[in-house]
Amino acid sequence: MTNIVVSGDYGYVIFVCIASIFLLLWLSNQVMKARKMYEVSYPTMYSSHSDIFNCYQRAHQNTLEYYPLFIVLLLLGGLQFPKVSALSGLIWIAGRVAYAKGYYTGNPDKRMRGVFGYVGLIVLFINTIIFALKLLQWI
Repeated sequence: MTNIVVSGDYGYVIFVCIASIFLLLWLSNQVMKARKMYEVSYPTMYSSHSDIFNCYQRAHQNTLEYYPLFIVLLLLGGLQFPKVSALSGLIWIAGRVAYAKGYYTGNPDKRMRGVFGYVGLIVLFINTIIFALKLLQWI
């Protein structure tokens, strides 16, 4: 049996979780503003007459698609490596902001400005794998 001890540094991980909630709220707010600006009424998800609105919607939707993966890796990997995981989480969040800002230009290629966020996600993935291996006493 392996006991898990949560260090005080796990508080950093919790703060990054909170920051990620603010990211989702900000993205949602951007879509709501774009709905008004480009006159896209609810419940329409994507507009047939405004590609720029679709860029706003897609930036939000893509982040929501990755969010469960991000949050699981952050919370689990953070148990073993709280500071590294918190920093990686902040990198992912900054990447999502850059991704959205690039997408909001109306040129979908500019969303790639946020590709650096995947570095944070990969580190979280590695942290979580190492945590699992240690729990199983394979390393």
